[in-house]
Amino acid sequence: MNYIPHTEEQIKEMLKSIGVSDLKELFNDVPDNIRLNENLNLGQSHSELELLKLFNNISKKNYNTEELVSFKGGGCYDHFVPSAIDYLANRAEFYTAYTPYQPEVSQGTLQAIYEYQTFICILTGMDITNASLYDGASAVSEAVLMANRINSKRKVLVSKTVHPDYITTLSTYLVSLDLKLNVIPDKQYVTDIDELSKKIDQDTFAIVLQIPNFFGYIEDVEKIKKILIDKKVLLIICVDPISLGLINSPAYYKADIVVGDGQSLGNYQSFGGPTFGFLATKNTWLRNLPGRIVGKTVDKKGRDAFTLTIQTREQHIRRHRATSNICSNQSLNAFRAAVYCSLLGREGFRKIAKLCFLKSHYLAKKINELDKFSVFFDSPFFKEFVVETNMDIKKINDILLKENIIGGIELGSYYPAFDNHMLIAVTEKRTKEEMDKLVYIFKNID
Repeated sequence: MNYIPHTEEQIKEMLKSIGVSDLKELFNDVPDNIRLNENLNLGQSHSELELLKLFNNISKKNYNTEELVSFKGGGCYDHFVPSAIDYLANRAEFYTAYTPYQPEVSQGTLQAIYEYQTFICILTGMDITNASLYDGASAVSEAVLMANRINSKRKVLVSKTVHPDYITTLSTYLVSLDLKLNVIPDKQYVTDIDELSKKIDQDTFAIVLQIPNFFGYIEDVEKIKKILIDKKVLLIICVDPISLGLINSPAYYKADIVVGDGQSLGNYQSFGGPTFGFLATKNTWLRNLPGRIVGKTVDKKGRDAFTLTIQTREQHIRRHRATSNICSNQSLNAFRAAVYCSLLGREGFRKIAKLCFLKSHYLAKKINELDKFSVFFDSPFFKEFVVETNMDIKKINDILLKENIIGGIELGSYYPAFDNHMLIAVTEKRTKEEMDKLVYIFKNID
């Protein structure tokens, strides 16, 4: 549809029909002291050709992983995206798909979501999952609200090793609710289990862990589960889906709710988004699941048919009975994940996970051999690890950028106590030459 602005005559006609003399009168309820009262600083007008050149020049200021080698992770990773995903996801029937309210004309979209749900259940080992959420942070937050509906107590315990942005988002969710959030400190990059044990009481309804955690390390879930025996506390585990090709699924640890961010499943980093979140759980908690579920049935001719089975959201039921105000899902991103999983299969998934594991351990070992750097090895890690140094991390990253390398996360930006600590991520894309170059630069930094 072309954009055609209103003419002056049309504006006057509309204003006259509602009894207003000019546009300013429409904003009489807005106090004068908070109005801009000056023209927007938009600069001179441009032709389409000039505007395209302007935007193109602005975009060139961005760094991207097609041109640079990235060792940055922290929830958004430079994994390889097979070309087939772009081809299929850009087909018009998926790319322009709307909410599939009418199953008779939405079978393709509904089946795609159903297949996505199947893959998430296989990965996590859980019984059911919804059609997706917005991202990992909203998935963690929705899981906590869901746990509170199931186990109506007042306190949730969250490990400090959970992604700090997830904790901040959860805090925002809970700010207007009568729920208490307690953050359990870490002990050498994993949850302090002794502190966790002390904080659990009769008022605790859930515990949130991340595996691998924000620092890349694997939590001792077996020991944590022993603490929870005979306690009516739900276990929420946030996972990196790629890691599930190598480590035990959350179902092995008898998790109640499993969540995570699906960016690594066939989605680009895209400067931070969009991505999608997933939330899987047991059949027992079906009616407490936020969002919606696509189900499979048969039509009157006996053919496979797909439809929205569960829709406990505020658009469809009484507002106070809705499980969430999540009114949509990241259908396109979730579809990309389904295509990614189908392309890789079980063995491909294991291979990707194994490559991440082996390559990250190769680089960690090489860095640890340097005089000015040390890597924490006391806990197992998957594809991320913490590097400690007495040097300025920002200076190191500036030097790396000049060599076309995006360095790790400066942990001091999240935790002041972790100044001079860097979080490095290694995916299957990183080559030996790229990792050796990083080590060489580290070795020669003054």
